[in-house]
Amino acid sequence: MTSHMARETLEAPDVVAQLMRRNGAGLAELRKLYAARKPSHIVTVARGSSDQAAGYFKYLVEILLGIPCASVGASIVSIYDRSLALRDCIVVAISQSGSAPDLLAYVAEVKRAGIPLVVISNHGDSGLARAADICIDLGAGPELSVAATKTFIASAAMVARIAAEWAEAPDLVAASERLPSVLETASTLRWEAFEEAMTAAKALFVLGRGPSLPIANEIALKLKETSQLHAEAFSAAEVVHGPMELVEPGFPVLLLSPSDAASVTNQMTANRLQAAGARLYCVSKDSKLPNHLDYQPAHHVLLDPISIIQTFYGAAERISRARGRDPDRPRLLSKVTKTL
Repeated sequence: MTSHMARETLEAPDVVAQLMRRNGAGLAELRKLYAARKPSHIVTVARGSSDQAAGYFKYLVEILLGIPCASVGASIVSIYDRSLALRDCIVVAISQSGSAPDLLAYVAEVKRAGIPLVVISNHGDSGLARAADICIDLGAGPELSVAATKTFIASAAMVARIAAEWAEAPDLVAASERLPSVLETASTLRWEAFEEAMTAAKALFVLGRGPSLPIANEIALKLKETSQLHAEAFSAAEVVHGPMELVEPGFPVLLLSPSDAASVTNQMTANRLQAAGARLYCVSKDSKLPNHLDYQPAHHVLLDPISIIQTFYGAAERISRARGRDPDRPRLLSKVTKTL
């Protein structure tokens, strides 16, 4: 029987295609907002997988626009009851449900401060969406699996498009329009060696750098929630500062190394991990890297991480079932987590 997770992963290309077609007016408003505001920085607020999409947005904003972008903890307002001195910024909130109490408390503070609020949500009638100055409704339809797949991919695709519009980067805009066909191909790729290794694994590292680091975080999160596998994500730079001490002969490491500016330093990290005895699985276009796992390039290197996560979600669903679990129903989790 096909799981909801498998079906929803395969729906992602069409969701992204519709998302790009439907939101021309919203993107035009976002261009005007950025031009008028001229923000000195961008602030994001999100939880769970949505916060990984926000992390991906951070790298794109900083690479393309050269201004800081940071995630602010909603608990500063909701738990610690602190007003924030927000100014000279745009706030971007990302939430699949749009109903988390801590996010709602935070955006109330944003509105009190008179800061423009952009909301990206799969529920355009949610409390978060109603508070927005500009709301992008993902329109992904119901997501029945607890593990977010199509909504994460849609969120990542939309933040990439927003960054491209703000940066006036026509090559990235064009590549985002072609992303659905890339995702279709990415869905057909298989990482058999990695899937087999994860069937009996007890722990692993997932490494990325730059825009791939939030994707590494998302991969680690999904392996935890769907396979009860102790997966930890690290920067491919930071892993050598302390976590390296955990590496023993045969310890599995998944390295995300698309062909961007970090690929050379990723190779240096790969060499050190191999010397320490790690069993490396490298997502790369360099077939000479150990246990090479292929990915579908996305017509712009900054979109490659989205293609990689599309392929991974299929692998994660199969790994979960191979480990005797139901990928749709983790033991201790529910679809909407309402933190304070």
